[in-house]
Amino acid sequence: MSRKMREIVFDTETTGLDPRDGHRLVEFAGIELFERVPTGRHLHLYVNPGRSMPAEAQAVHGLSEDFLADKPRFAAVAAEILTFIEGATLIAHNAAFDMRFLNYELELCGRGAIGNALVVDTLELARKRFPGAKHSLDALCQRFGIDRSHRVLHGALIDAELLADVYVELTGGRQIGFDLAVTAEVQVDGPTKVWPRRQWAVPLAELEAHADFVGRMKEPLWLKHS
Repeated sequence: MSRKMREIVFDTETTGLDPRDGHRLVEFAGIELFERVPTGRHLHLYVNPGRSMPAEAQAVHGLSEDFLADKPRFAAVAAEILTFIEGATLIAHNAAFDMRFLNYELELCGRGAIGNALVVDTLELARKRFPGAKHSLDALCQRFGIDRSHRVLHGALIDAELLADVYVELTGGRQIGFDLAVTAEVQVDGPTKVWPRRQWAVPLAELEAHADFVGRMKEPLWLKHS
């Protein structure tokens, strides 16, 4: 895979708003994209924060102290997270919040912070594209027609999945360039032939017309290079 097109859309859940106030990360989820298309790889982890869970935070994400009691501490999963995100551009909504907690936890267990040059904030993308509009994840899902009916509570995995769809829409949809498309979904009438490398679908009638045209040419270059 080309690293320049590998991206990780991620989200976190925490015990509060600021690690400087003693709050900690309790959930991490990342979705891998390659050329804006989900690869099926993801990482989802719960983390024992080693502290109490405020009622207002539990009301947001539903994660209780009892549920997190047997989960690993962040230091035990830090290497797994770093391996998963290595070399990728990180995508998050209100990225400053998630990066603040992620870097705090990494530094707390003796690992270096992640540079901001590797991070894209979809909140900033949305503000630039839709000035004056609502830019919450729910609002963006509604704008782009993304089904969020299964999102009862906030959760890092479901929010990362929704954000991956939002990010693709914010950056121009699945087809971001002729040479960059992994899969192009084409609706055509009648029988088709599909090329496996890029999943192009072309009506057979057009193929037959093209073959007839090429067949009437003298030493056509098309036949030498196709």
